[in-house]
Amino acid sequence: MSGSLTLPMIGLILFCVLAETAREVCFKQSASESALLVALAKPVTWLGILFWAVELFAWTAVLERVPLTMAFPLMALSYVVIVLAGGVIFKENINLRHAIGVFLVTAGVACVGVTGL
Repeated sequence: MSGSLTLPMIGLILFCVLAETAREVCFKQSASESALLVALAKPVTWLGILFWAVELFAWTAVLERVPLTMAFPLMALSYVVIVLAGGVIFKENINLRHAIGVFLVTAGVACVGVTGL
């Protein structure tokens, strides 16, 4: 395991962030106004499960090559992307305090990313 991030590993981490975001959007969509058993019958639920499985394998590949202390904080970008997806796709409200929190997470990720390169 190397001590620094390579461009392919950064790409794989970003893929994991996007897969996690897609999974959460699928689960949110399937959970809207539905009971659990009804949600399980929806194709979008199974698409979310597929995203989870793909992310599992990609994340395992990341962890084989990147220290957890670098990789895991970078996965916090998923918090940012999921909040943005909630605002854009589901028209959820993002107030100023929420936006500041998202900005701080992004700043923390940037600090970790810079130390890992």
